[in-house]
Order: sequence, then structure tokens, then C-alpha cells
Amino acid sequence: MSPGTGAALRLLAATLDAKAVAEIGTGTGVSGTYLLLGMRPDGVLTTVDTEPERQQFARQTFRAAGFAGNRARFIPGRALDVLPRLADGGYDLVFCDGDRLECLDYLAESLRLLRPGGLVCFEGVFADGRTVDSAAQPAEVLRLRELLRTVRESQELLPSLLPVGDGLLCAVRRG
Repeated sequence: MSPGTGAALRLLAATLDAKAVAEIGTGTGVSGTYLLLGMRPDGVLTTVDTEPERQQFARQTFRAAGFAGNRARFIPGRALDVLPRLADGGYDLVFCDGDRLECLDYLAESLRLLRPGGLVCFEGVFADGRTVDSAAQPAEVLRLRELLRTVRESQELLPSLLPVGDGLLCAVRRG
């Protein structure tokens, strides 16, 4: 994740005064750290990843950044198996940085998870410039194009594509 993308996430979390954030794709904890920096001091980040080793590394990253252990909830598993168990309307922000082939499913789950006025964000939607390249593209790029079109055409979302990092697609869930 680029510093610009991280700064944008931190700003968005702060703007929402986010208390509950869900993250798809824990990674090494970089994005989670930015989200936690923007969240309320009593906010909790719920982060999902298929790799428990990554989550252990992220736990150390959060601790090194000075966050208390109760600020993050780590759930190992495939996002599409875990997300249905999370509370409807219980989240201020959902950050998606998982399997690009599942991005449309993440969007559907995010709409269920978000409170009205909540925000969903997808990292990496430029796919290194391939989403606008007219050459034949792999399935993950075609899926990102479909995500962009779906979000743009949705009556339930107010979208913006931020040109930070490799593209940050953000959309507010209308009330």
C-alpha cells in the first residue's frame, strides 16, 4: 500500500469518526494501521485474512504502533465465509483488499455490513493501468472493470475514484 492510499484511508476513517471498521485482507497490517490511526480511540478494526501467519505479523505491527490489543479483532478464514457472520449495518467503513475475483461479492457483503452513510473502499482498482488498457486482460482485471461499472451505476452508492496508489475506489452507502 502506498503512503498516499494509507493517508486517504486514515482521513476517511477520521471523517466518518469510525468506531467499527471491517477489513478484507489483513496483509502485514499496514492498511490496518492507517485505518486505526483515523478511527476513534475506542474503535475496533475487524480484519479477515486466509493466512493466520499474516495476521500474527499484523498483530505485532499494531502493537509496535502503540495500539492496545482490544483495538483489533483478527478472524482467520476466507472473507466470503466470514463476512456473512458479521452484523448487518454494524460497520462505518469496509476496506476491501482481497481476492480481486471476489470483489463483486465483497461489494454485496459490504452493502449489508454498512450503516447508512457508511463507506466501502477497494484498493488497487487501476490494476497497474490495466483497467483502462484496451488489450486483452486477465479475469481479475475484467472483474475490476465490472466492479467499477456496478458501483458507478448503483443507485444505492455515491462513488468516487481517488487517484492515490494504484487507485482507491470509495463509495458512500446512501441512507
